[in-house]
Amino acid sequence: MKAGACHILVKTEKEAQQLKAQLDKGANFQQLAKKHSLCPSGKKGGDLGEFSPGTMVKAFDNVVFKKEILTVHGPVKTQFGYHLIKTLYRG
Repeated sequence: MKAGACHILVKTEKEAQQLKAQLDKGANFQQLAKKHSLCPSGKKGGDLGEFSPGTMVKAFDNVVFKKEILTVHGPVKTQFGYHLIKTLYRG
């Protein structure tokens, strides 16, 4: 199985919650990722491309491979910070 996902990585849970609130009101995920994400993928609107289970850290994989697609999940805490994760497809 493979999946495609994008994310926004920030330092604090509070910042992640603020961005999620903006997304819930219709903000553009890619624009927020470009502006706020600490991950190099932010330049591409948070796009992480396609990957298999086990490529990302477990907390990240659990969202991408188990939760509803096309929904923003998070904040999800990892050793990198707090993520807002949107799975684009799975299959």
